[in-house]
Amino acid sequence: METTKLRDVPIPVSRVGLGTWAMGGFQWGGTDDDRSVRTIHAAIDRGITLIDTAPAYGFGHSEEVVGRAIAEKGNRDRVVIATKVGLERYGDGLYRNSTREQIAIEIEDSLRRLKTDYIDLYQVHWPDPRTPYEETAKALLDLQRAGKIRAIGVSNYSTEAMEAFGDVATLSTAQPPLNLFERESQEEILPWCRKHDVGTLTYGALCRGLLSGAIDENRKFEGDDLRKVDPKFQPPRFAQYLEAVRVLQAYARGRYQKSVLALAVRWVLDQPGVSVALWGAREEHELDPVEEIMGWKLDPAGLKSIDVIIANSVTDPVGSEFMAPPEHAPTEQPSVQA
Repeated sequence: METTKLRDVPIPVSRVGLGTWAMGGFQWGGTDDDRSVRTIHAAIDRGITLIDTAPAYGFGHSEEVVGRAIAEKGNRDRVVIATKVGLERYGDGLYRNSTREQIAIEIEDSLRRLKTDYIDLYQVHWPDPRTPYEETAKALLDLQRAGKIRAIGVSNYSTEAMEAFGDVATLSTAQPPLNLFERESQEEILPWCRKHDVGTLTYGALCRGLLSGAIDENRKFEGDDLRKVDPKFQPPRFAQYLEAVRVLQAYARGRYQKSVLALAVRWVLDQPGVSVALWGAREEHELDPVEEIMGWKLDPAGLKSIDVIIANSVTDPVGSEFMAPPEHAPTEQPSVQA
């Protein structure tokens, strides 16, 4: 397993991190906790030391699953827990709230659910335009000084927001989306992070499963699965993205003797400024390709060919902006803490 160093995180961090959004169940058509725990254990056994979660994933359920898994494994000091803060629950919705008061509530809830007395990396989930970035940064700095968190990060922040935040607290990491189909962070976020020695945990390496190679045109998304509203999974775009995956799969096999999944994650890891690629999994067998990703790099000719394949297949591309939560809650609804 390739590893890297993140500021204020004392142990090496695996360059592939396990994303646990789907383990929360909500927006992913349910989940199986025992299966999720086994998957986390399998990830740790394979050398994945970073587990990324958030209170927003299943309204705290993902954190509970992660806490249970690590407690049962008994290796807390060898696992980097990365969780988040700043999304407040109203009914079945999540809204941005990064005030000091909200953070004080969320940190205690996360520590309890995760069954730990410190969090390795605490990240602001989304920028809250109604709360000064300096207020949020000072609240996290106070938690760091109190020993409740070790490193401070942000997620989905602009470079301007990170500049303001960084004037108060030292940023260890940023977490932007990045995959073969969603590359916006390459324009400003990744270069800014490289310049300021801020590590990156890029999320969505498999683009909600599209780049796993396991989804075809017959796949149905049921219940509250967020892919029912993801533009990439709606016609006519769905067929375009599936065609891109089909051609990429053939290219990966012919050129590198790899799966399209390995090609997709390797592409993320090879981008300048990327520290860690987060990879979501809910079953042990979904981790089988981890070894296939390590120990090689994409060559310049391969990178060019990948770009041509995508450009020829996806004629109507769309980004990840549909995932952004509302900036504030409707005032008439009562708050419900997870």
